[in-house]
Amino acid sequence: MSRHTAPARATSRMTKNQRIEVRATERQESILRHAAAATDRTMTDFILDTAVDQAERILAERRWFVASEEQYAEFLRLLDTPLESTEKFEKLWSRPTPFGQPFTPKTR
Repeated sequence: MSRHTAPARATSRMTKNQRIEVRATERQESILRHAAAATDRTMTDFILDTAVDQAERILAERRWFVASEEQYAEFLRLLDTPLESTEKFEKLWSRPTPFGQPFTPKTR
């Protein structure tokens, strides 16, 4: 069983009440139709499954990132390095917080 078969079946059990319309060239439509047939799915299921897979991948890439141990160590070092004080930071830190007390950055 391919990984694309299960989501198609799960999706077909849910009520589909949203409409998405897409314009395509003749070539694009033909490729999609052939790919859907090759995977034994309807055009709708093929397009939706493929689009949702890609959307989930894109959203995951914005939450997670992969780094080598050296890159991760450098990332942590940069996070731990205090920023230089600037006029903008001083102005920001002097403003009262919504909780009624001024923000005072911790010194290390």
